[in-house]
Amino acid sequence: MRGNLFAVAVDLVVLTVRDGELCVLLLERTAKPFEGEFALPGGFVQPKEDLLDAATRELVTETGLVIGTHHVEQLASYAAPDRDPRGRVLTVGHLALVPDLPEPEAGAGADSTGGAWHPVAKVDQLAFDHARILADGVERARAKLEYTTLAAAFCPPDFTISQLRRIYEAVWGTTPDPRNFSRKVTSTPGFLLPTGAKFSSGRGRPGQLFRRGPATALHPPMLRDGDSDGDL
Repeated sequence: MRGNLFAVAVDLVVLTVRDGELCVLLLERTAKPFEGEFALPGGFVQPKEDLLDAATRELVTETGLVIGTHHVEQLASYAAPDRDPRGRVLTVGHLALVPDLPEPEAGAGADSTGGAWHPVAKVDQLAFDHARILADGVERARAKLEYTTLAAAFCPPDFTISQLRRIYEAVWGTTPDPRNFSRKVTSTPGFLLPTGAKFSSGRGRPGQLFRRGPATALHPPMLRDGDSDGDL
């Protein structure tokens, strides 16, 4: 990297909900810079490679995880002059929302381990400017849940309303009223599609199972502070 040339990279904020906590996928770096520190999955974009293709390749290479049909979107670009000690690197952050997936495999990355899921609330220091990218990704996810149906992206194919509510609890850090929440999500056309089956956890009555419907927007929205349209 010479003169005013930029290297282009991608970094991924991969979020899931595990054991009631919002978690992020992190790698431990094994090479300089920031050796021994945790970082988001990512790497440099190869010539003639699309940004999303680069993000997918890096995730598979470093963790063995495949984004597949899960929700992925561009988050923001980060290009502070001192963000990478190796030179000018512009990185394009991506946000991925996934259901609870298996533990990552040991990757073949040249500068990091295979990675693991970490509760977001317990993440402290990260390499590069990845703490800022993570914060931006978490805030984007929280905001998305207010006005879209993307909370279902964290769920398995079939899920109960209680399981969906726990997604909101984990991502927002709040506890929606169960009755108001159920009324809101079931009255939004196309949010949930009944499967006709039920799920029993061994406690209480079996819950009806739903699948994610075609709807993408919530109107009126569900706000985190519960002060929306009176439904929550």
